[in-house]
Amino acid sequence: MAFLADALSRVKPSATIAVSQKARELKSAGRDIIGLGAGEPDFDTPDNIKNAAIEAIRRGETKYPPVSGIAPLREAIARKFKRENNLDYRPEQTIVGTGGKQILFNAFMATLNPGDEVIIPRPYWVSYPEMVALCGGTPAFAETSIENGFKLTPEALEKAITPKTKWLMMNSPSNPSGAAYTEAELRALADVLLKHPQVWVLTDDMYEHLTYGDFVFRTIAEVEPNLYERTLTMNGVSKAYAMTGWRIGYAAGPVSLIKAMDMIQGQQTSGACTIAQWASVEALNGPQDFIAKNKTVFQARRDLVVSMLNQARGISCPSPEGAFYVYPSCADLIGKKTKEGKVIDNDETFASELLESEGVAVVFGTAFGLGPNFRISYATSDTLLEEACTRIQRFTANLI
Repeated sequence: MAFLADALSRVKPSATIAVSQKARELKSAGRDIIGLGAGEPDFDTPDNIKNAAIEAIRRGETKYPPVSGIAPLREAIARKFKRENNLDYRPEQTIVGTGGKQILFNAFMATLNPGDEVIIPRPYWVSYPEMVALCGGTPAFAETSIENGFKLTPEALEKAITPKTKWLMMNSPSNPSGAAYTEAELRALADVLLKHPQVWVLTDDMYEHLTYGDFVFRTIAEVEPNLYERTLTMNGVSKAYAMTGWRIGYAAGPVSLIKAMDMIQGQQTSGACTIAQWASVEALNGPQDFIAKNKTVFQARRDLVVSMLNQARGISCPSPEGAFYVYPSCADLIGKKTKEGKVIDNDETFASELLESEGVAVVFGTAFGLGPNFRISYATSDTLLEEACTRIQRFTANLI
């Protein structure tokens, strides 16, 4: 009899973590590697947030916290949702977890029974389907395309809904594509959801503050108040506040769901790190002006990468609305060969040969459920991005 759980056979390792690890190993071996796989800002956590953590330590805020989060943070989360999203949540409707991943996992664990389906638009963050599978549910994929900006259409949503559908998983702006839904696009999806009252919405808004140009961020419960009672709105401090390592995610939703998630978390990890929670109170309540400054930097990087990739032979790169990723297509390069005779038969081979030949680490698109594409994170310096894109141009130009 096998010792390990059968559930592990339904789960794949994270491709994004694997790429970052491979890049680190090659660097350690002396290779000149530019890693574009990491999904975290290259900015440092602002000093006021760091100082809030230090002050919390000095005050002795080092004991076990409540499972759902310290009261000042849950109050700050409720204020944030009102201030920025026009959503009225009481503190008891909020929950704090050890990163957004725990929030998502606990929501699925609290609600999914065998056979329950979760609609996940392609391309998707690599962890969504694996979490659903681990929690006993069934990922049900909805198709998007580069032509419609990698966004779920009402027609594709309607087609994906079955009597077994329990959740729609949304992510705007998206990892990996950077696509973000306008108010009108959310309105059209909401109209479909209103016809199917058994379907709840889990919206991952982690990249909310990273949108560019004239784009105005909206979240679905804000656009359609009738979905409020069946929406879990998830967010966190990782991306906007450059706090990835602090591991704080949060969500708000119906009290019955929050209580169920609290019960699971109480038997799983208990409350998130107290010091990180106090830092997050300062993040949400303190000065927000640096967010706009960081956005300006990210937008310039996006424009640089999109321009240079579209100058690479056989690459087509849309300009995304948000996040810090681009998701170009390498479809025109499939079937071509390297000078050594290696056939580029899919996007995974493309990414592998690019790393081997030019030392540029990207994540192949099939890992996100939609290829032949690849994901680049532009959360690194202009100098490295320009050099990486120059190498990609050289790599594609040398394919036969």
